[in-house]
Amino acid sequence: MEAARCEGSQRVLAVTAADTVAEDISRHYYLDEVVIKAPSKTVIVPQKLEGAELERLNSLSVADAIRFFSGVQIKDYGGVGGVKTVNIRSMGTNQMGVYYNGIQLGNAQNGQIDLGKFSLENIDEIALYNGQKSDILQSAREFGSSGSIYLNSRRPKFEEGKDFHFRAGMKAGSFALVNPSVLMEYRLSKKISLSMNAEVLSSNGKYKFRYRRLTPSGDLAYDTTAVRQNGDINAVRVEGGLQHYYSNTGLWKFQVYYYNSERGVPGAIVNNVWRRGERLWDRNSFAQLSWQDEFLERWQLRVNAKYAYDYTHYVNNDDKLIHVDNIYVQREAYLSLANKVEIFKWWDVSLAYDLQWNGLEEYMNVSRNSHWLAAATAMNLFGHVKIQASVLGTFINEESRGREDVPKKYKVTPGVFLSYQPFKKIDLTINAFYKQAYRYPTFNDLYYTDVGNAYLKPELAVQHDVGVAYGIERKHGVFHRFEIKADYYYNRVKDKIIAYPKGQQFRWTMLNLGKVKINGVDASAQFSLRFPHEWMLTAKLQYTYQTAVDVTDPADTYYGDQIPYIPWHSGSAVAMLSWRNYGLNYSFIYVGERYNQQENIIYNYTQPWYTHDISLSGEWKVRQVKLKAMVEVNNLLGQDYDVILNYPMPKRNYRVSFTVEF
Repeated sequence: MEAARCEGSQRVLAVTAADTVAEDISRHYYLDEVVIKAPSKTVIVPQKLEGAELERLNSLSVADAIRFFSGVQIKDYGGVGGVKTVNIRSMGTNQMGVYYNGIQLGNAQNGQIDLGKFSLENIDEIALYNGQKSDILQSAREFGSSGSIYLNSRRPKFEEGKDFHFRAGMKAGSFALVNPSVLMEYRLSKKISLSMNAEVLSSNGKYKFRYRRLTPSGDLAYDTTAVRQNGDINAVRVEGGLQHYYSNTGLWKFQVYYYNSERGVPGAIVNNVWRRGERLWDRNSFAQLSWQDEFLERWQLRVNAKYAYDYTHYVNNDDKLIHVDNIYVQREAYLSLANKVEIFKWWDVSLAYDLQWNGLEEYMNVSRNSHWLAAATAMNLFGHVKIQASVLGTFINEESRGREDVPKKYKVTPGVFLSYQPFKKIDLTINAFYKQAYRYPTFNDLYYTDVGNAYLKPELAVQHDVGVAYGIERKHGVFHRFEIKADYYYNRVKDKIIAYPKGQQFRWTMLNLGKVKINGVDASAQFSLRFPHEWMLTAKLQYTYQTAVDVTDPADTYYGDQIPYIPWHSGSAVAMLSWRNYGLNYSFIYVGERYNQQENIIYNYTQPWYTHDISLSGEWKVRQVKLKAMVEVNNLLGQDYDVILNYPMPKRNYRVSFTVEF
């Protein structure tokens, strides 16, 4: 099936009595969510990209930026409009939770979130957590993911004496890329602000690629240079938000999101054929509301609600294949209630309940009611030891037209997280966790014609992790900041769900693979140097070593082999050199050798790939107007590579951007 159908130290905030109302709004946000509460209870430190660092990366979408996290595998099907999904530590895309402003992006149809649909224009921070977020005041559903990505959109910001902020930008580049955007923010009152962000993305998706394949005997079968076809995209994204910080502890946020796109589905290059007749129309929209407050100085309450509507129209006009013209409509309603009580200064407990309804209209009508009930506790003992534990109950009740024997499913999954800081004056932390995560099959897995398997078993992932982190920071001198972090993990996945060819016509069906064992090491380092005359150098390094082997049946020819598309070695490097308002940025990504099928034989071998990207940026101020410009060169060496076999990626390409802000 075409992929397009399917996914520490505590900061201190200084505030004076003369602060503006705008700073007052920001102050409430930080006091409530970051500065006071979260850092003091952090057990597993997340990987983060935020602020100026996020702006400088050569990234167009969220998927592009996430590539710089360790332990992450991105499946990219090529070009600006290609589907982009994320996988953490080889546990599968469907084991990931993606949260937008604290509420999960859902897709019961296929469980995969296309991160290419989310631009960086309105994103202030991206955070990646292995296991789960440390703050136990979270929705019950958040306790159920093997790993989580949190996308936090920009907060309204106003200069002193102003109630309005405006930003307009334009990006243009290779493959006829045109990407205008606009941001408007209004301060309606002292504590209420309104924001609106919109952008248009257009590209013809035509880029040159080289297609070279050998026969099993090693003879040259194809060696062609061609232009990628049917990879065009036209998309519009509009977001609006209203937020009210009505007290030092209370706030509510309302947000609406709309995405509309038409794109070609370029498909795989097979047997030297690179033209496809597939088209895809998407309309995705949701409205969500979040409210939080604190009562009696010990009890915090958070309520989340969401309604989402997704429309997909898929057409295949290839005259060599059966004509397909299908429409899929999915609806989702979600409600979450989370409580946290501080029993003592060192001991918190929480209780959360989530209810979600999903409905899919296609060949058959399918509906699913999901319930999650979670209890958690967090303790900070002796100032050195932090402990968090949680238990989650998942209950699934599904109804399918034409099938009356759909069983009810339930599972209880625990998690335990530990953190130990042996020295008060040294930022050295040792952490570990154990967690189980339960994944119920999606509508695609169960019900799609010629593909679905209504008798699939749910997946169960068991995670083990132990790590160490060290950091040092100096206020004076050249050496400013150094951080290093390393984790060893051992994961097991039982009844892993895969797509498998079966039958004489090789029609794909869904099967439970059996067992997968995953061992790996994630390591990262970062340092910052400050030089005279306002020069500063920041560098980040990420590295992952990983084995993910199939241990289902010793009789299989691929028993003990690395599972498809998981490299043994991968990593990234980022260097940012800044002087006053100018910046020179360099990034490097490496993905090592891997195999594209279950058997690790030479015919299935996929070569390593790497890319070098550079950019130059500048910022100027003319009276009250800020001007920003950036020039980017991506894949500087023009390497030919595939992230997914037969889906060639662009060679050297260029992008320029210009922003006006006041």
